[in-house]
Amino acid sequence: MKTQIITIILSIAASVIADAQSTIKGSVIDNQGEPVIGANVYLENSFDGTSTDHEGLFSFETDLSGVQVLIISFIGYEESKNEIDLESPVPQLKIKLVEAINKIDGIVITAGSFEAGGEHKREVLKELDIVTTAGTSADIAGALNTLPGTQTVGEEGRLFVRGGSGHEAKTFIDGLLALEPYHTTVPKTPTRNRFSPFLFSGTSFSTGGYSAEYGQALSSALILTTKEKDMQNRADFSLLNLGMEAGYSYANEATSVVGNVGYFNMKPYFSIVPQNIDWTKEPESVEVNLVLRQNIGKTGRFKFYSNYLKSTSQLMNYSIEDPQSGSPMDINNNYLYLNSSFRTSAGKTWSTFVGASYTGNQNRYQIAGSPIDEDHHGYHTKLSFAGPVGNNLELNTGVEYFRRAYSYTGTYQNLDFDLPFTEPLLSMFIESDWYVSNKLLARAGLRAEKSWLNNSFRLSPRLSLAYKTGEKSQVSFAFGQFSQASENEVLRIKPELAYEKANHYILNYQWMLEKRTFRIEAFYKQYNNLVKYSGDGFDPSSYTNLGFGVARGIDVFWRDNKSLKNVDYWVSYSFLDTERDYKNYPGLYMPEYASRHNLSVVYKQFILPIRTQIGGTYSYGSPRPFNDKNVPEFNSGKTPHYHDLSLSLSHLLLPNLIIYGSMTNILGRKNVFGYEYGTTPMEDGMYNSRPIILPSKHFYILGIFYTISKGGTLNQMKSL
Repeated sequence: MKTQIITIILSIAASVIADAQSTIKGSVIDNQGEPVIGANVYLENSFDGTSTDHEGLFSFETDLSGVQVLIISFIGYEESKNEIDLESPVPQLKIKLVEAINKIDGIVITAGSFEAGGEHKREVLKELDIVTTAGTSADIAGALNTLPGTQTVGEEGRLFVRGGSGHEAKTFIDGLLALEPYHTTVPKTPTRNRFSPFLFSGTSFSTGGYSAEYGQALSSALILTTKEKDMQNRADFSLLNLGMEAGYSYANEATSVVGNVGYFNMKPYFSIVPQNIDWTKEPESVEVNLVLRQNIGKTGRFKFYSNYLKSTSQLMNYSIEDPQSGSPMDINNNYLYLNSSFRTSAGKTWSTFVGASYTGNQNRYQIAGSPIDEDHHGYHTKLSFAGPVGNNLELNTGVEYFRRAYSYTGTYQNLDFDLPFTEPLLSMFIESDWYVSNKLLARAGLRAEKSWLNNSFRLSPRLSLAYKTGEKSQVSFAFGQFSQASENEVLRIKPELAYEKANHYILNYQWMLEKRTFRIEAFYKQYNNLVKYSGDGFDPSSYTNLGFGVARGIDVFWRDNKSLKNVDYWVSYSFLDTERDYKNYPGLYMPEYASRHNLSVVYKQFILPIRTQIGGTYSYGSPRPFNDKNVPEFNSGKTPHYHDLSLSLSHLLLPNLIIYGSMTNILGRKNVFGYEYGTTPMEDGMYNSRPIILPSKHFYILGIFYTISKGGTLNQMKSL
């Protein structure tokens, strides 16, 4: 009897326990409806749970009651949390997991964009490539001219991108505009970028379709990022055949200061290397750079950058009609660029940026005794915010104000002239990056600009898409509308002209694996509102915005830093088909600066046993058109093919002492970039002409670079 009573009690207890348990079951699938195998399924703050089987199904029992949180987690997916009420029967669940987005090593926009240095995981060029490429003389524009999408315009030295002229590429430093980024030089002779590449840690070079954050550039944006910090105290000294430089860097945990002074005088060099320019005073310049970086608070970072340069030169300018008749020409330039910015966190995930830049450029000319003054100065202020909006959406928005003033005053043929204009411009931008999945990224932006120069308002949409076709490859597409004020030489005649416009369409494929990169990109550009005028352009009433044009082509890039031991090389090829009806063109023609085919081959060899780096760069450009005044057909002349082979060598003589040398055009080819013609015909009715060529066939740099630092092991090899 006693045994029967115990059995009845245990049965009743088991029944009660069974009634208290709840069964939770269901399935887990992904975005495509496929089962997720091995996902963890459990109740929050408990040990009750299980894993999904090969069909994505799960089932387990729990003694818990009331409202509980069911958690489903699996690597590569966002964690899912679902409230369930265990007081009533739990229906069969169907849980869909959302793919987690990897923003660090995931997809990036590559259409129209080349990254060098900085923190970009898919950089095509390394930071040091800007200064180690033979034939570029440590010039930023010179190094970028070895990339596809650029044109060989040797008599200018500027960036000419995908059928655009030199003024269509703008330079930004830490997000702020730098006016007049190239040195003032003699017409039809190459210039170079004013800014030392040694001061920058990141470079973004856009050949089109760039971010809505940047404006006032029809073809290209060159975005330079100054270094965040110099880690060690050091003094650097450079002695070159062109001049000398000295710099000092001081750094502690919160502060770093870098100062640099350079003096350059071309007289000794020109006395050894003859020039085809009759210099009466060889170019001489003094340059000063100062950089300050200061941590403020826990997340704040203040940066200040300044560049000052003063240069003078004098030459004899000879008439085309009478080559024996010359008149003196003096050129004096004063340049100042100031840039300050502050970036800090705003809340837990957002950041705030505020910055301002100022550019002042003064050119003082004396041409045959007549003074001409050209002043161009302006400032740019900017406030922006960036941060995430939810898990997969990031936002960048801000407001900017530009104001620049230009004046051109002087005397010409006993006539005084004063040609000024002022351009205030207010801009706002908003841009979002939407990580649709780990394979798809969409970037949409809108830029709004109000200009008081011509009382106009513009909206410029931008859109970019990137899709991963494999672990190491992706395709990208970019579209954008861009606008820009006309050149200063045009606006000083008729400042109320409308802004010139361009639409960009870009399709890109990129593959990267183990220090190898392959890119191929097709592009189409449509120009509108280009400036047209008649004759020599002295009549303001003849100026209109009726010009238009098109540029299309294919760019190919291959880089290999893996296959050959201690060898790094890249090959760039560009095909360009472009026509314009602008300026005083009688119809659609290829412009004088454009060449249909451009090729660059860059090679670097590191010889470790003798601590030496050798480099070579070969550049080719197909014939360019020019307007031969002695034939009736416009732009029917063709220049010869352009060829240039340059070499460089860097040798580490001591741990802190480097010997460096470079030489351009070692084959001595006479490259002709077109012809200049006289303004009046000779007695036989023909116009005299002279070729546009470089001042000399070769350009040499020889230097010694010495560094003083603690331990005596630092050197400037990374700068060479």
